[in-house]
Amino acid sequence: MKFVVIVGDGMADRPVAELGGKTPLQYARTPNMDMLATIGILGRVRTVPEGMHPGSDIANLSILGYDPAVYYSGRAPLEAASIGVELGDDDIAFRCNLVTLQFSSDRTRAVLEDYSSGHISTDEASELIREIDRQLGRDAIAFYPGVSYRHLMVWTGGPADVECVPPHDILGKDIADYLPVGNDDNVLRKIMRDSVAILEGHRINQRRIKDGKNPGNSIWFWGQGRRPQMPKFRDKYGVKGALISAVDLTKGLGIYAGFKILAVPGITGYLDTNYQGKADAAIKALQDVDFVYLHVEAPDEAGHSGKCQDKVRAIEDFDQFIVGGVMEGMNRFPEYRILLLPDHATPLAIRTHTAEPVPFVMYDSGMKIKNDVSGYDEKITERDDIRIFEKGYLLMDYFIKGEGA
Repeated sequence: MKFVVIVGDGMADRPVAELGGKTPLQYARTPNMDMLATIGILGRVRTVPEGMHPGSDIANLSILGYDPAVYYSGRAPLEAASIGVELGDDDIAFRCNLVTLQFSSDRTRAVLEDYSSGHISTDEASELIREIDRQLGRDAIAFYPGVSYRHLMVWTGGPADVECVPPHDILGKDIADYLPVGNDDNVLRKIMRDSVAILEGHRINQRRIKDGKNPGNSIWFWGQGRRPQMPKFRDKYGVKGALISAVDLTKGLGIYAGFKILAVPGITGYLDTNYQGKADAAIKALQDVDFVYLHVEAPDEAGHSGKCQDKVRAIEDFDQFIVGGVMEGMNRFPEYRILLLPDHATPLAIRTHTAEPVPFVMYDSGMKIKNDVSGYDEKITERDDIRIFEKGYLLMDYFIKGEGA
């Protein structure tokens, strides 16, 4: 048996006036997902446990079959694993975004304008982070470049319990109410404040401003934690796996789960990602492994931007190239299962994640099912003839073993 999990990050949404009261999933042309919905097992799953923040880290951990209440230790440690930074027992990793702040004329206030600095290139961002490390790093604190706007700070002996707010949750808001609070918050605040003078004067940001692009004029800390302790996926489920994603946190989850992380040229985590390359790599990998986790970030990024047509486009490209490519490629295997779902919703109206249950469809090549359903969208969660998983981590047990339904 071969298994593929296809995750459209943040794909679920709420009705949008611009789309005639439909969600992007309902509005978009998605013949492949709609086909799966007519022939697969339908259900809803709560990927984010009650009381936990609806982050992609928690949601994807849950989808992979790990109880977040037991195994979640923070987002940044996952990203550390992805970029090859090994954490010691006393190390606390912090996610370090390059963000764009818009200052008032007297510079007494600042608004979080862009959590991604205009999706700054990795080459530009890496040079900026290296300069931050040169000027603000110290014996116990080091900065590591990641991908685009997503970077890392590791603080040996630092605080794990300080409260830090994700920057994509406070777009357009005054940052004064959202700065780090808790143990050693003065250190974190000072580093963030000092980063502004370094970054604003850097030639890369000066050039970006001249070119009409958002500069990375500050760093922003969040998602801190220690390295997680979790069993390997193969030990849990008896199958060897691989993972495809452009996002460091998802790749970090795969590393801790013991997956082979597949490198696909041209994957960006945004609208211009190499969708077809991801699907082709998934099918090719199944010649050597039994399980592939295929994650696509583009719908989530569009949700955070609040751009309705971008989200529709991301969903349609996801359907055509990812879902369609996987469905076509899986026909070469005699027995297989496909699990399709978002990890969470990212509603355009609020431009951040929410924790409501999301729809899933599971297709098994050996089953004969015919559902009376209009297509794959959020309305699936309202049906009374579906599988329901209030504990999201049990969905993987059902997908692999047929247990826990």
